[in-house]
Amino acid sequence: MPSKFESYQKRRLASSYISVVISIALVLFMVGILGLVLLKSTLVSNRVKEKVSITLFLKDKVSKKQIDGFKASIVEEAFTKRIVYTSKNQAAKQYSKEIGEDFMKFLGENPLKNSIDIFLKAAYVTPEKMQELETRFLKNAFVADVSYDKLLIDLISKNIKRISFWLLVFSGFFGLVAIILINSSIRLSIYSKRFNIKTMQMVGATKSFIRRPFIWQSIKLGLVGALVALIGLGVVIYYLDNFAPSLGLLKDYVSLSYLVGGVLAAAFIITWLSTFFATQRFLNLQTDELYY
Repeated sequence: MPSKFESYQKRRLASSYISVVISIALVLFMVGILGLVLLKSTLVSNRVKEKVSITLFLKDKVSKKQIDGFKASIVEEAFTKRIVYTSKNQAAKQYSKEIGEDFMKFLGENPLKNSIDIFLKAAYVTPEKMQELETRFLKNAFVADVSYDKLLIDLISKNIKRISFWLLVFSGFFGLVAIILINSSIRLSIYSKRFNIKTMQMVGATKSFIRRPFIWQSIKLGLVGALVALIGLGVVIYYLDNFAPSLGLLKDYVSLSYLVGGVLAAAFIITWLSTFFATQRFLNLQTDELYY
């Protein structure tokens, strides 16, 4: 009879542990997917921004040596991602090709100017910083005019802010749901051991001594759940990388390390806090309150 009871208890305990691991894994998998979306949305927005350029039209009197020195100084600037220099002759050829005729034969001269397209780093592609750069370059003795698409910059900035806001809202919501679900699973697991907790307390065990094995057990279950979630995320990332290789998911080691670290940290912190407060609750209850 005792052996049957013990085997029943073991099966019940194993079932409880499995349900906790599955709950944690599912929740962390969804959180990981959301984290991946957040990380890649930042990368995508940066790529969009870094395709924006500001064009400097140079004065005709500027010599080639001065242009080379000016280009070198721009490359050294903190805001520069890369630059593209287009001479007035190259610009004339490109424009003639676009319109389908040689406009210089009609005008008798080349009215275009040498130009430098500066592709900026993502952090500098905002209406305010672009305006500052325009003002700065207009004061330069080599620059005749500065041009960039102000409406496009405003549109990009507004859309990225709007998307970022809603992503943060969804992140906060799913983060809260994750905490609640994992907390509920752990509380149910500890609820079944409430009498053991009270018995240990009645024979003189301290609260920290009683909590310690429960906390470590939950952390181990949480880390197992995190590993299961990471395996699922790895499968999803693999297939997404094959479907959309331009995202470079498997090659983005920085984002992947953030994702892995975030999932493991979430598993550790949430399980630790949930177990601490769950055991604390039963430790503070009177013996007759354990039946309710």
